[in-house]
Amino acid sequence: MASPAPKSPEQSDKSKKYDRQLSFFLDADNIGKSRAQVATQLLLELNPDVKGDFVDESPKQILETNPDFFIGHTLVIATAISERVLVPLSTRLWDAGIPLIVARSYGFIGSIRIQVEEHTVVESHPDDQHPDLRLDAPFPALKQFADSFDMSQLELKDHARIPYVVPLYQALQTWMQQHDGAFPKSSKDKNELRDLIKKGNKNPDSEEQNFTEAIRAVNFAIRKTVVPTDVQDILNDNKCINLTSKSKPFWITAKAVKDFVDNEGKGLLPLRGSLPDMTSDTNNYVKLQQIYHKQSSKDAEIVFRRAQQLLYSLSQPRDNISEAYVKNFCKHESSIAIQRGSCITSEYDQKTANASEIALSLEQPDSMMVYYVMLRAIDRFFDEYNAYPGEFDDQLEVDIIKMKSCISKLLSEWSCGPLSKDDYVHEICRYGGAELHSVSAFIGGCAAQEAIKIITKQYKPINNTLIYDAISSNTATFAF
Repeated sequence: MASPAPKSPEQSDKSKKYDRQLSFFLDADNIGKSRAQVATQLLLELNPDVKGDFVDESPKQILETNPDFFIGHTLVIATAISERVLVPLSTRLWDAGIPLIVARSYGFIGSIRIQVEEHTVVESHPDDQHPDLRLDAPFPALKQFADSFDMSQLELKDHARIPYVVPLYQALQTWMQQHDGAFPKSSKDKNELRDLIKKGNKNPDSEEQNFTEAIRAVNFAIRKTVVPTDVQDILNDNKCINLTSKSKPFWITAKAVKDFVDNEGKGLLPLRGSLPDMTSDTNNYVKLQQIYHKQSSKDAEIVFRRAQQLLYSLSQPRDNISEAYVKNFCKHESSIAIQRGSCITSEYDQKTANASEIALSLEQPDSMMVYYVMLRAIDRFFDEYNAYPGEFDDQLEVDIIKMKSCISKLLSEWSCGPLSKDDYVHEICRYGGAELHSVSAFIGGCAAQEAIKIITKQYKPINNTLIYDAISSNTATFAF
């Protein structure tokens, strides 16, 4: 999107506190070119595989003359956009189902607002995901493999090279027999299980590495295999249960997984199939790896066939869901996620704005919600006076009064009390609408990262709004 190049100091009768020109406009070769043209030119130089174009019109002009311009876009990123343009743009994109990222840099404050109606994530990459070993509910091939070893009869060199899954499984079976089939739950139960594993150690001089790993694995491997609450919520979601001809692959596959859980899986998700590294000889580790992989492939095949049946019943093409997609879905099923957002326009509607949440946050002395209020007041100021507060030196004191008035009106609309300090107002006016390189670079990097998340559907994006305070280097997120 293009905006006119800023005026030079000679073109302005009033001195500005900051020179807001971007550095590439100082190049003589770029004089007379629009910001969109120069930005496109420089971006194309970064990577020969990148293709791009520019439109030398403002967003306002495009919305008025060609409202369908944005249809077909995967994602729209808006920067330095005023409220009077943002509201119709967000409404247009929301109706079209196109995600919108609004990035803003203002003095030492930065913000990112993500507008997406529904964002589904298959590969969310959780930090604390544990291996899916199924020791509490072993499938036949795993049970046969683990029971095939008589650990007491093995020589020391072979005993120390059995994958830790085997001694852990056998110790678990022994413990359960001693406790009438109960499963270890408390710390006391798991300590008893660790003692059983230690008794199986054959090396009198030191602990065998595979047994040490088995003892450590008690923390994460000895637990009931269940469908995580977040995943269960997705499987019980109305969009999963009541599919339509317009249902997306994510929901159709989720329904196929739900049918698997309710039938073949007997309450469990398809096996993930991945195996962590462990001390073992190559032969036994490869056998164990193949056992998990084959069971995982079998489960994924059942889900894929069910997904194909659902596609047929919904009159959708069979190739809408590939076997590779289903396998990847089953591999990451325990951490799939869905994020539903709100339209930016609703924040500017007094009837739908979350005034109570804003008021509650403002009651906390160190809440960064105050910066959201400041940014909204800046939009109000610009809409009324067509300039940023403090943009001109000789208007600074007057702008402070005007800015306080804009803030008071906003807080009154939200039924909030006055701000406890005026320091924020003076600081905002001192910025004079400046965009600092360091803050802009940080916000730009964060926005680019969120854009990649949305496009690739990997990792969870920011939920709604991010506020960045460059003075304290703190960030906060808010959902409106």
